Amino acid sequence: MHSNQSQKKQLITVLGATGSIGVNTLDVLSRHPDMFEVFALTGRSQIALLAEQVIKFKPKYAVLETEQAVNVLKEFLKDTQSNTELLFGPQALIDVSADSEVNIVMSAIVGAAGLLPTMAAVTAGKKVLLANKEALVMSGELFINNVNKFNAQLIPIDSEHNAIFQCLPSDFTYGDKTASGIAHLLLTGSGGPFRELSLSDFEAITPEQACAHPNWDMGKKISVDSASMMNKGLEFIEAKWLFGFDEKDIQVVLHPQSTIHSMVQYIDGSVIAQLGNPDMRTPIAYGLGFPRRIDAGVKTLDFNQLSDFSFSKPDPQRYPNLYLAIEACKEGQAATTALNAANEIAVEAFLGGHITFTQITQINEQTLEKQCHTKLTCIDSIIDHDHTSRLTAAQVLKEVCKC
Repeated sequence: MHSNQSQKKQLITVLGATGSIGVNTLDVLSRHPDMFEVFALTGRSQIALLAEQVIKFKPKYAVLETEQAVNVLKEFLKDTQSNTELLFGPQALIDVSADSEVNIVMSAIVGAAGLLPTMAAVTAGKKVLLANKEALVMSGELFINNVNKFNAQLIPIDSEHNAIFQCLPSDFTYGDKTASGIAHLLLTGSGGPFRELSLSDFEAITPEQACAHPNWDMGKKISVDSASMMNKGLEFIEAKWLFGFDEKDIQVVLHPQSTIHSMVQYIDGSVIAQLGNPDMRTPIAYGLGFPRRIDAGVKTLDFNQLSDFSFSKPDPQRYPNLYLAIEACKEGQAATTALNAANEIAVEAFLGGHITFTQITQINEQTLEKQCHTKLTCIDSIIDHDHTSRLTAAQVLKEVCKC
């Protein structure tokens, strides 16, 4: 017999509801209406899609960036008898993340904009499903300290970190690899669409080519990061903070099939891997239901259909951004914050057709050289450093464009 408490629905805020993680989250939630209810949805530019989500899930709140965007959303909803309250601005994002009614926050806003609402969810002691890399890349130590201080539950949603989370022993203590008998964390990466492209052709790579990922369906920014393997570099930084490991204890392995999502290597010679079809609904469902497993709507692997597995070490010449991120990780918080800021500016410039694919690394490298030595002690200093790094990256971008 279940208690009333166990039957009570979990209330969820989805930060970044119109992105690919948000859409997949809502797909999983729609399969479990008895378990979950949507408290708030937030979006940015895809207002028509957000309107559809508001109509279907009937959240208490919907949040957009500006009052103008809210007015557009109102137009979409005017004949629908929607009772959802429409809010806008950074404070509204924080409010719907920290509200006392909320049990779970899905943090899926891409970029630095997701940091403050995610931190608000942590300091309010929520169950936080983390799909926003920047929260840990920009503020790793502070973020993890707050998770512990405010007794929040942090579950990684990135497929690689979620895989590691699933492969760790149930009694794993943060940072204590010796007690758990762990030798290495192995982060797998597909190598993106340019794994076999001649290096001489990298100058001519177009945004369309960079966004055509062979295995995953992702947003444009993440797709470009995956093509340059900056995505894997950011995940490397994330893994350090999520699990409390040194850089030397984390390895990146190319695995083009994207079937093994990551592995944990143990000192007795065992390797435990998490496998599955490349579908983000699996880690999302694992996070939502944890410690229970719930249906994600994902086909199980058919081992009779699997092709060969292959593995290799990422080539530094092909993936300089990956190794730049690993070096920044060794340098510390100021370096990783600066690199993340520079990369956002550089990728936006590449997607806009202003720079070449190879110039992304150039901008990242030059910004990092100028901005990696600041001491960051609080969230305000991190946000200031992020802002300064963006200004530096914009200046470097101007110089690169003149060349």
